[in-house]
Amino acid sequence: MSVTLIILVAALVAMVALVFARPVRQSSRDGLLSRFGPEYDRTVVRHGGDAKAAQWELSERLRRYGDLSIRALTPESRERYAARWSGLRERFVESPAPSVREADRLLGALAAERGYPAESPEQLMEALSVRHARAVDGYRKLHTEAERARAGHVHTDRLREALHGAHPLFEELVRAQPHDRALRRRRQRQRHHRPAVLHSS
Repeated sequence: MSVTLIILVAALVAMVALVFARPVRQSSRDGLLSRFGPEYDRTVVRHGGDAKAAQWELSERLRRYGDLSIRALTPESRERYAARWSGLRERFVESPAPSVREADRLLGALAAERGYPAESPEQLMEALSVRHARAVDGYRKLHTEAERARAGHVHTDRLREALHGAHPLFEELVRAQPHDRALRRRRQRQRHHRPAVLHSS
């Protein structure tokens, strides 16, 4: 009798797990879609329509880069980056290809200074997509056009569109972010709770 009861309980647990498995997976998909937006769709297309493969990849990005310690820029750094970006946009009319190549390097340097890993452009774009999913594709297109320009394939309209499309990510990276304020609050709490150093007389 006890063996039968154990089997019945195990079967009941399995049925309950099956009932709740679908909402959990759906919630995971919805969470990824909400967080990554167009990046979710782009990843599904890159996997040939395989949504599960895309969800696995995006979940891995969250695991690897979701807890990155993002550094705040100093006011001086913000002004320096803003001046350089403004300058290359002004120079675009006369030097479109060099301006786009410089913009590509500038965005990479800015992201690295904020604390994003930049061992390769692909890694950097994956890391950026976790917090800047709606703007990272502009950087991806800018990098592609910069590489084409380096190879001598210059199309001014595409270069112009790429530079314009990368501007939202630049703005997001260079201006104050909510996690910057959280970082300042955390540092203030640490200073407040830091034990006083006793000096001997």
